[in-house]
Amino acid sequence: MKLLKDILYKVEIQSVIGKTDVDINKIEFNSKKIIKNDLFIAIKGYKSDGNSFISSAISNGASVIICNSLPIEIIKDVTYIVVNDSRKTLALISSNYYDNPSKKIKLIGITGTNGKTSSATLMYQLFKSFNKKAGLISTNIILVDDNKFNTNQTTPDSLFVNYILNKMVASKVEYCFMEVSSHAISQMRIFNLSFDVGVFTNLTHDHLDYHNSFKDYRDVKKQFFDTLPKSGFAITNIDDKNGDYMVQNTICETYSYSLKSNSDFSLKILEKDFNGMKLLINDIELWTKLTGSFNAYNILTVFCVAKVFDISDELVLQNISSLNSPEGRFELINLESDKIGIIDYAHSPDSLKNVLNTINDIKNSSDSLITVVGCGGDRDKEKRPLMGKIACSLSDKVIFTSDNPRFEDPATIVDQMKNGVENKDKHKFILELNRKKAIQDACKLADNSDVILIAGKGHEKYQIKGDEKIEFNDKEILIESLKNNK
Repeated sequence: MKLLKDILYKVEIQSVIGKTDVDINKIEFNSKKIIKNDLFIAIKGYKSDGNSFISSAISNGASVIICNSLPIEIIKDVTYIVVNDSRKTLALISSNYYDNPSKKIKLIGITGTNGKTSSATLMYQLFKSFNKKAGLISTNIILVDDNKFNTNQTTPDSLFVNYILNKMVASKVEYCFMEVSSHAISQMRIFNLSFDVGVFTNLTHDHLDYHNSFKDYRDVKKQFFDTLPKSGFAITNIDDKNGDYMVQNTICETYSYSLKSNSDFSLKILEKDFNGMKLLINDIELWTKLTGSFNAYNILTVFCVAKVFDISDELVLQNISSLNSPEGRFELINLESDKIGIIDYAHSPDSLKNVLNTINDIKNSSDSLITVVGCGGDRDKEKRPLMGKIACSLSDKVIFTSDNPRFEDPATIVDQMKNGVENKDKHKFILELNRKKAIQDACKLADNSDVILIAGKGHEKYQIKGDEKIEFNDKEILIESLKNNK
């Protein structure tokens, strides 16, 4: 039994109206954010306002309502608590309810535009290879040691995050590697979590539909590092022009990493092909199954985190060789065929550019690169012409297709991508809005030893059309299409 006053610890309360002697026994959200037992927190969301569900929550048994302002109708025997910030309140309540689990675990947060999933997943793999109990909270999957939980957000809401962290504590997990999205920082999903390490990967054009400007996007990311405790560590990529800015005001110890600049930790790529890279880290050569400069950065972040926890170079570098890319991140599909297929989650201009540059660096100049790409609907429209320009400038052939159109017309999205293509490259692209057929057509167009990149959806097993999630798997379709076009 938890008293209401205990789970409201540190919450900034404006007023309490109605019945005030309440015990909280169990908190459970359903899909509409209505707590079935006792407590409902009204949060104004991006698309809907939780205040409109207050009467429904009371009908479902809620006896305590937390809100930013009182509803018009006040129900007898219901306690109304008016707070300054309901999102922050949810984070505090969640942390308090689960006895602040983030303080009982080594919590490592990774933020940036690109590389979050790969870095977090590789860190999880590496620490597991040390026979450590580890947890992972990522876009692809949530793992409590070896137990899987489903996720559809880069960073889940604060209640679920604390629930998962509490599961990790109960399972004696020592280290948790967690992606930290800009949305999560802005929406207070990570508020009151105690991070031991914060990692900055890079910052490029993305999510400007939500943040309004690149400056706002950058400054939200910086908030994460501004709030790291003095006892923690901040690790930043100084090859990125925002790397130093991110840790400008942090009070904890900071480390830098780079491939191109003078830094605390550095790495050099000696060789690379589609099967991996030979790297030089701290004057030690090693082979990795990952390839491309973007993966070199990811490996270096993994090395940095291991080092701040005082794990020996020999052990770290030896085990890095066994790490595998996460699903849908530069995932190689060749089926013993001369044609090479690659599935990648690249859905921002910079991530697409990185993947295409990597392929062009590795493939033979006589081989063609065929790219299938689209852009998501109801998201940042400014990046669409940039994506179109990059795809056509760095590929030999491009098929513009549908991604997750949501509530937009796929043809409109593709038209906006076409608008960015330079005149010299306009002969390179064709349109095929049916994504399955686009992948099939790419495999038909490819000659032996050509490379086919399917970009944008990566690990996703669905397409979002309207408010429906339709089963769809780029990887399965690519495998089938390569088999049919050997």
